[in-house]
Amino acid sequence: MKNIKTYILITLLAAVGCDVLDQQPQTAISDEIAIRDLKSAEAALNGLYSQIQSTNYYGSNIQIMGDVTSDISQSIGTWDFYREMDTYVTSAGNLENRNLWQQMYAAINHANNIIADVPNIEEITPAARDQILGEAYFIRALAYFDLTRTFGGVDGVYGEMGVPIVTTPSRLIDENSFPSRASIADSYQQVQDDLDEAATRLSGFSSPNRASEASVTALLSRLNLYTGDFAQAETFATDVIDNFSFDLVEDFASIFADENTEEAIFELTYNTTDGNDIRFWYFPSSRGGRGDIALHEEYVDMVASRPNDERGDLIGFDANVGAYYSSKYAKAGGDDNIQVIRLAEMYLNRAEARVRKNTPDFPGALDDLNEIRNRAGLADTSGTGVDTAPEILDAIEHERGIEFIQEGHRWYNLIRTGSALNVLTNIDRLNGDPVSLTNPGRQVFPIPSRDIDSNVNLQGQQNEAYQ
Repeated sequence: MKNIKTYILITLLAAVGCDVLDQQPQTAISDEIAIRDLKSAEAALNGLYSQIQSTNYYGSNIQIMGDVTSDISQSIGTWDFYREMDTYVTSAGNLENRNLWQQMYAAINHANNIIADVPNIEEITPAARDQILGEAYFIRALAYFDLTRTFGGVDGVYGEMGVPIVTTPSRLIDENSFPSRASIADSYQQVQDDLDEAATRLSGFSSPNRASEASVTALLSRLNLYTGDFAQAETFATDVIDNFSFDLVEDFASIFADENTEEAIFELTYNTTDGNDIRFWYFPSSRGGRGDIALHEEYVDMVASRPNDERGDLIGFDANVGAYYSSKYAKAGGDDNIQVIRLAEMYLNRAEARVRKNTPDFPGALDDLNEIRNRAGLADTSGTGVDTAPEILDAIEHERGIEFIQEGHRWYNLIRTGSALNVLTNIDRLNGDPVSLTNPGRQVFPIPSRDIDSNVNLQGQQNEAYQ
């Protein structure tokens, strides 16, 4: 990533600062730094991956936000911005909330530049053009998906508005620089449209480190759970499971200790020069981390109640402060690869979809659920207690919660399924009173106050709980 640092800094000028919605006056992009040939297009694409690898995005922030707002993790240190999220008092001025918003829009604008300029390159093969554009469309889809579920919500469950949609590069300040919020439906439709575009340009799978036909299909499965098309969610999950060479790895810990395992569908690469921050936040100071984020003891007890569950081996204990922590990402240099989409999710997506679709398939759902349980060292779930739709769905979510500790899924799934207000009740904390999510409006995060203040078209469009 460092070898393109200069190029990234230049292309960020085209983004008119870090956030397309919080702009400072800039001049138009210079002709000499435009994407004009295959080499500069490939450099721009590498820069786009750096945008989503940022510690403000998949380098740690979205995972921490997704866990600390749920019943998995808690803030026990001095970083008040995560403490606000943990106790459901997040403000519109919260720094980590703003960092995530800004970084996702920086990625979007970077993708917009590629999507706008690459079709105009004459000396490039159609295959190379499609590959670059397909990857850019996928990453833009991922960013809009994360933006919408974080700041907009889920249509029909909770949410009032979606997010501002910008699909052209920000190269100078004009009336297009200050968009208003779209509807939630239109925001998810943008994700769908970008994934459809990516699907027409990407074929097959070669590496989890790059967007591929497989990662597009997998994200479509996840998207359709959010939009309520469960038959499609099942179809896309089945496509990934059956038509690519992925497999659940036998040793659960190796998913994170090794790189590019058979389970990885989309995995971001890091090294000791450009590392992620997940270990830094979770590991205690006695092991070289900051130790701000700990696991809730009740969650640890739930995992420990199943002694054969191998996933419990990735939970550590810090005797100095009496706190448990996740050790999935354990490399001291922060050079663990980060899992964004992996095969286990496809089995659990399909299991849920098979229960929720118009013609349910309970045996098929249990088969998928048991694939994940068996890999973790557990026996099949069957019989009394898991033979009705609500019981099977509860079992699936229970398994999701354990499977994806420290991967940022829990909060979003609780919101998506409409269970957050019931589940997030009287959550014990190590350094404070128990907390509950009681305000439905706090099922989404606030639009950052700086963006509300700088964009007249966002004023009056703040999420209700933060007005």
